[in-house]
Amino acid sequence: MPADEYVVKHIGLMQSFRLSLSSPNMRNQALRADFLMLITAMIWGTAFVAQRIGMDNIGPFLFTGLRFALGAIVLLPLLLHQGRGAARHEPFFQRGLLLGGFCMGLALTLGINLQQVGLLFTSVTNSGFITGLYVIVVPLLGLIIGQRTGMGTWLGAVLAVAGMAFLSIGENFQVASGDWIQLAGAFVWGIHVLLVSFFVSRHDAIRLAFLQFATCAVVSLALAALFEDASLNSIWLAAPALIYGGMFAVGVGYTLQVVAQKHAIASHAAIILSLEAVFAAIAGALFLDESLSLRGYFGCALMFIGMLAAQLWPRKALPSIVGSEIPQTARH
Repeated sequence: MPADEYVVKHIGLMQSFRLSLSSPNMRNQALRADFLMLITAMIWGTAFVAQRIGMDNIGPFLFTGLRFALGAIVLLPLLLHQGRGAARHEPFFQRGLLLGGFCMGLALTLGINLQQVGLLFTSVTNSGFITGLYVIVVPLLGLIIGQRTGMGTWLGAVLAVAGMAFLSIGENFQVASGDWIQLAGAFVWGIHVLLVSFFVSRHDAIRLAFLQFATCAVVSLALAALFEDASLNSIWLAAPALIYGGMFAVGVGYTLQVVAQKHAIASHAAIILSLEAVFAAIAGALFLDESLSLRGYFGCALMFIGMLAAQLWPRKALPSIVGSEIPQTARH
């Protein structure tokens, strides 16, 4: 969600649009957007490490709840000083807005907690790449609601399945339980993207983001109260990971992405934000001493190519849905 956190980038990406590079000013704006998206991908990719380290002291539900509570708090100033566009005309407690934030928040809660629990049983590298498969899951789920998909999606799916086999299947043809959990999470992220694509066209994106963060925080903290034990000392020990995972990956990462998408070029966004999985692998190697066999790295390469193929393969104009024109790369 996300990694990444994971998951907030969907909202801004669905509002991005292609820009003509007919003037130096537009080229400069596009380069600035690329740089901001690269920073965002780096923040989201390295957040997988924070998610893993945080669970050395507290449980996955508590970590998620506190993390998204911080993310919601970081968005508050932006929310309070909005004063423009749809936000000015739409009451905060309007039923459609609340319903959208709640539905998105429930999907976010399930997806991020699957990712968080899965990190207990698999590596940061595996988690980053398997989570990224939701960019292929989205158009496949779209088939259920009557959306068409192109050759790039099917090619990407084949490459992703082959890549996951190389990455995850062990000597005895067994797949780690954490990898299965991350794969289930990828399907939930796909559903989350479809929900966001539905509600963000009808309501203010920042308010929806705040509501889904708040919903995720409340539900996760309730689960933590039921199933986990914690102390103030353990929360204090997890504070650095919580601050990075909440304030930076959720709050700052989302804000950077929203700023960048105003001048983003869709094809650039697809490539740059897909690097989240690569940054997760680099961070896992640097901070957690993770390493893969040559077979594992080959699997990661196939999955990465599959993600890009699903997003960048030329296609005919399709009905409006995430994945038809705008890339849906992170997350967590």
